[in-house]
Amino acid sequence: METARELETLQHEDGKKGFLTKLKQVKVGVIPLPLYLVLAAIVYGASVYNQLPPDMIGGFAVIMVLGILLGDLGMKIPILKDIGGPAILALLVPSILVFLDLFNPASMEAVTTLMKTSNFLYLYISVLVAGSILGMNRKVLIQGFSKMFIPLVLGTIASIVVGISVGALFGYEMKHTFFYIIVPIIGGGVGEGILPLSLAYSQILGGSAETYVSQMIPAAVIGNIVAVISAGLMKNLGERKPELTGNGVLVKSKDGIKEMNNESTNINAPVDFSLMGAGLLLACAFFIFGQFAHMFLGIPGPVLMIVAATLVKCLQLMPKKMEQGAFHLYKFVSTGLTWPLMVGLGMLYIPLEDVVKIVTPAYVVVCMSVVIAMVGTGYFVGKFLNMHPVESAIVTGCHSGLGGTGDVAILSASNRMSLMPFAQVATRLGGAATVIMATLLMKFFS
Repeated sequence: METARELETLQHEDGKKGFLTKLKQVKVGVIPLPLYLVLAAIVYGASVYNQLPPDMIGGFAVIMVLGILLGDLGMKIPILKDIGGPAILALLVPSILVFLDLFNPASMEAVTTLMKTSNFLYLYISVLVAGSILGMNRKVLIQGFSKMFIPLVLGTIASIVVGISVGALFGYEMKHTFFYIIVPIIGGGVGEGILPLSLAYSQILGGSAETYVSQMIPAAVIGNIVAVISAGLMKNLGERKPELTGNGVLVKSKDGIKEMNNESTNINAPVDFSLMGAGLLLACAFFIFGQFAHMFLGIPGPVLMIVAATLVKCLQLMPKKMEQGAFHLYKFVSTGLTWPLMVGLGMLYIPLEDVVKIVTPAYVVVCMSVVIAMVGTGYFVGKFLNMHPVESAIVTGCHSGLGGTGDVAILSASNRMSLMPFAQVATRLGGAATVIMATLLMKFFS
């Protein structure tokens, strides 16, 4: 009897050990599940008892806990994983939680400090722009910038024509469709597009700028979501038909990947953390230069940042070691901080309350038609310009995203963060041109 009991006890203990071993093998992202639960409990408990630091530490803790979980779920859920699931979940779930008022004040304050006071979004974009440009093949970079404007312009024209046509089918007045649905989608986001437009509309038509903001934001948000899904579908298309994609390279070249590897020998070297520190300084310096030069030239700072980094790369002014550091920092940031960043964006920049007030099925269809026309034009025009159609469609689609926020979401959904410089040009220059055009036309039609 005693032997039987001992055997039963041993089997029970073995079963427990087996369960614990299996539990440790389950991971949320790269973190074992038991450790993730402990970390999440610490952050949640601190926020509930108002002990969460209202600064970058607290902000990073909140967005990292949610970002790792939502990004991991988005890559595992069937169907959703094929249309940019991680980006969609990381943007929409936090936005829904804010809409339902499920975040406590301590969490919101910490994330607001990180995202707005500390401007984490622009730091992220600066690192990606500097690292991806300095780590890019020089010939591919020059060819990409010289060719991308054709699908961008044609895509803009197509989106306007298709959007107005679909709007007319659903009974929308042409003027309303253009100024309050199409223009907000392709205007370059909230800060660079909708806010300047709302001020212009207010001065021309009268009324408060806030009224026009609430009318335009729903179209921009829906357009951004459709662009993210489109990017996910393009990624899926590239996986099924490899001949249509350059896996992050925009322009086709005879030697393609071979050429890139030959030039980037130094970039493929082992990671040197001290060089990554220098890469961070370079990213900050390029951003600051853009802001400083804006004072004299009037051109948006992010665009000038891209121009400066491109000139430095094309003229080969940067030491290879520094390029290596900037590139490795870009790889770290784009790999480890993308989903957490989008949690912050979803919490603060995707206002579902405004969207819910104005959205109807017809409204959603019109928004979808604008984005699909943009992406589709980029795909087909890219074929004729010796560009990879998938990458051409994704970059052109960034013109219908929520500014820098949209670029991050769209490129992360397609796993093509190396396209950030081209996406920024499509968003910033395309958005600026749209705002100017819409303001002039509003004056003409008012």
